[in-house]
Amino acid sequence: MTDVSRLRCLLIAAAAFVWHSNQGTAEEIAPPEFTSEQLEFFEKDVRPVLVEHCYSCHSGDSEKLQAGLFVDSREALLHGGDSGEAIIPGDIDGSLLIEAVRFESYEMPPDGKLPDEQIAALERWIEMGAPWPEEESGGDFTRPSFDIESRREEHWVWQPVQSPEVPSVKDATWPRDKIDHFILARLEAEGLQPTHDATRTALMRRLYFDLIGLPPTPQQTSEFLNDTSPAAVEHLVDQLLESPHFGERWGRHWLDLVRYAESRGHEFDDDARNAFQYRDYIIRALNADVPYDQLVREHLAGDLLSTPRLNPQSGFNESVLGTGYWFLGEWVHSPVDVRKDESDRFDNMIDVMSKTFLGVTVACARCHDHKFDAISTADYYSLSGFLQSSDYRQVRFESLEHNRIVARQIEALDRDYRARISSILEQSQLPQPTAAALDVPAVVDYGNLPPNDYMQNGFIFSSQPTQVGQPYWTSDDNGMSLHFATETAAINDPIWNGLESISEKGIGNRNKLDQIPRAGRTLRTPTFLLENGQVSCRVRGTGHVVACVDSHRLVAGPLHGETIRPIKESDEWVTLNLTRYVGHRLHLEFTPAEDSQLAVAYVLQGSERPTIKKINRQTAEASAAVAEYENAALKVIGEQAPDLVDSWKREREELQSQIMRRSHLAMAMMDGTGEDDHVLIRGNSSKPGDLEPRHFLTAISSNQPMKIKAGSGRLELAEHINDPSNPLTSRVAVNRIWHYLMGRGIVPTPDDFGVLGQLPSHPKLLDYLATEFDADGRSIKRMIRRIVLSRTYQLGSQSDPDAVSADPKNMLWHHRAPKRLEGEIIRDSLLSLSGRFDSTMHGEPIPIHLTPFMDGRGRPKKSGPLDGDGRRSIYSAVRRNFLSPFMLTFDTPAPFSTMGRRNVSNVPAQALILMNDPFVIEQTKQWATRAIGESDDVDQRLRWMYETAFARPPTEDEAMMAPAYLHAEAKARNVSENDAELWADIAHALVNTKEFIFLP
Repeated sequence: MTDVSRLRCLLIAAAAFVWHSNQGTAEEIAPPEFTSEQLEFFEKDVRPVLVEHCYSCHSGDSEKLQAGLFVDSREALLHGGDSGEAIIPGDIDGSLLIEAVRFESYEMPPDGKLPDEQIAALERWIEMGAPWPEEESGGDFTRPSFDIESRREEHWVWQPVQSPEVPSVKDATWPRDKIDHFILARLEAEGLQPTHDATRTALMRRLYFDLIGLPPTPQQTSEFLNDTSPAAVEHLVDQLLESPHFGERWGRHWLDLVRYAESRGHEFDDDARNAFQYRDYIIRALNADVPYDQLVREHLAGDLLSTPRLNPQSGFNESVLGTGYWFLGEWVHSPVDVRKDESDRFDNMIDVMSKTFLGVTVACARCHDHKFDAISTADYYSLSGFLQSSDYRQVRFESLEHNRIVARQIEALDRDYRARISSILEQSQLPQPTAAALDVPAVVDYGNLPPNDYMQNGFIFSSQPTQVGQPYWTSDDNGMSLHFATETAAINDPIWNGLESISEKGIGNRNKLDQIPRAGRTLRTPTFLLENGQVSCRVRGTGHVVACVDSHRLVAGPLHGETIRPIKESDEWVTLNLTRYVGHRLHLEFTPAEDSQLAVAYVLQGSERPTIKKINRQTAEASAAVAEYENAALKVIGEQAPDLVDSWKREREELQSQIMRRSHLAMAMMDGTGEDDHVLIRGNSSKPGDLEPRHFLTAISSNQPMKIKAGSGRLELAEHINDPSNPLTSRVAVNRIWHYLMGRGIVPTPDDFGVLGQLPSHPKLLDYLATEFDADGRSIKRMIRRIVLSRTYQLGSQSDPDAVSADPKNMLWHHRAPKRLEGEIIRDSLLSLSGRFDSTMHGEPIPIHLTPFMDGRGRPKKSGPLDGDGRRSIYSAVRRNFLSPFMLTFDTPAPFSTMGRRNVSNVPAQALILMNDPFVIEQTKQWATRAIGESDDVDQRLRWMYETAFARPPTEDEAMMAPAYLHAEAKARNVSENDAELWADIAHALVNTKEFIFLP
């Protein structure tokens, strides 16, 4: 075979994407028969349907079994009833169960066809192979009782974290860290030995990709390989941990946990406004090595911290940005059933929170007590109460803390001058005005509102209502002037006029609600139960009122009614017709028109016209009395303290000049009224049961109501999660770190430590790492540093046949399993090779490049650049309905729930996309152009390409094949051996090798 033929064979073999190395086995990346994700899907989306609609006639609990069919075990469904087998795993159309629920033959359930989404869930379940937990196999249809205490005692994860002794080993020279003792002790117990250490080149490449997600440059490779000092690896690790690219690499891991996306999905794929601020927040936090418990605190309740973490450069509030993760999920833009949609959104929030921080599937207890874990339905709805007590907002985070200080100074100033004025007026013996007494109960009365129920997004409504007869400032074309309040109300202060919000451009799908400038300018009422469809608000000024039903800000129209009403200058009352939402929870949000004044006194339910007229008469009389009082008071003040008002005004203007009026926006949480949630019978939002007090998981603490100081209680919840006695938090955290570094967690199912998850391979090592993590201040970087400096991490990938025979899945870590790079890292590596890589950090997402096949409603009007402007993949837009085909091919997860362990596939589509994708072709062409400019010498040019791609020079065979190929092809094409297309072919072949996308 000629050298040219050999190179052509190499090109074909590389493109065919067949892994023929002895460095790994298929078992190492193959999923189990039923994954924990599939079983979770069954528990959340299939079992509840069977329980609610089928069990009454087809289970062990049935009074009379119908058609001889049981549906409460997989075996029973496979066996079938009088008409034969009910399901055929993998065959949707051939399964009688699907025929029946589609109403194609039997029409089941008999009381009406299932909703489309439930039928789709059953179809998907059949397509998966009908996953069902093994623990329930067999023909025993007896329903076990739910004993949370026995479940807690029986499963390892609920037991306290131990501080195990470091095991002794026979080969005391092998370990470099105590971590290695735990690994080696298990290997020695099984009669096995670890393989040899990785080569320096392999270790260096591993560290670069694991820590910063970028390939080393030839210069960086040379510097490391020439550093022969004993501390060379430590120096490299420290350098990489301090790189700003560390936060980008590990931030991408974190975004998988919080289902990060910049659009809402569903029908129109609306913008998730300013979601990118959360992405930038987590990158900064990881680069700063913010302690893990502080990250938990910021995610759960960053808006409630009395001393938030401030950005060291700009001084803005970082902590509040963490709460944005709650709202990164899918949203329906205009749900028909708002209560059900709220339940579904809360379900996703609880699912993500509990998996991310606790490693348990709390959401499986939405419809019934968890079938396997010590998690009750009461636990689920207790957590739902924390969300019921909280709310979404766009926060002016850059100015938040600065303006909070200014607001306190304004408040102190006003309090001082009001006290002076009050003293003068008391001495003059002017009769004090009184507020009109309402004859009807108000659901919100700003004259009698508990301090904790006075809520706003921002500071413009001061810190408390303005009392009747109290002096306050107004503004008009002539400037600010002093008046006395005619009734007690929440009144916005004109000192805050001119606030400007900087929001991302998005793709322009803004509705009327989004066009109201509400960020930092909104008064929020307490939550109340709507008992009458008419809600009337006593107002004065101009602006808007929005009714938020079941935590939805609904667009007004035929579907949702009068959920938004303008407030005009002439209005004394604004009434919203919310008849269709009687029985729902809601709150109101008031926003003044830009640079206008708005006062809100009270909110009534069901007030008829005669009642309104009566109230108007009463308030008119009180207002007239206050008007007389105002004239007299201003006269007295002018006589006795002529400079007092001017002095107050002047000092206010000085503070006004300090207000930061421009700020970027970010999605964040704010506290609402403290509310417990109802336990929904079988998870059905139309069947609310008893209220469940807010508390943490019963198996860890108790089901007693949590001691909450005020509001939602999310801050107290965060402290329960962070409590050192909580057996979950630190175990889950260190297991995730181990997973990302080693390719598999000590618990292989990092999002599920429960019964359906897999057991830890090294439970004592897991607890050792957890206790060390706690003792070291829960530093993520220091834990990473320790693991990567261990000998276990630095093992080579060459496996011993005897070890593989004894431990085929490498559960004991006798060698380092090869690890395929993620799609983002492959793309970033291509940009690095081509020279197009732009290291700019943070900022708005780069629009996704749209292919002709990416079509549908909500499609962005403009396509983004093919190479994403050279930016790292983490900065490319993530739109739920228009995800990157390149990323999906390489198993980047769709952002719907927590995905702490990505699927790792090896499929032909990956070879095809590396061969044919225009982005790949363009980058290899630019890489070839760089290579041509690097040297006139073919051998040097080729060496540079290999060092750039693989951090090594070409082998002897490789060094011979490429020149032969160039010579033959140049002659065949009648071009120079420096022809760019010839070198692009070589570049393309190199990126189609396994070595380019796998780490040994």
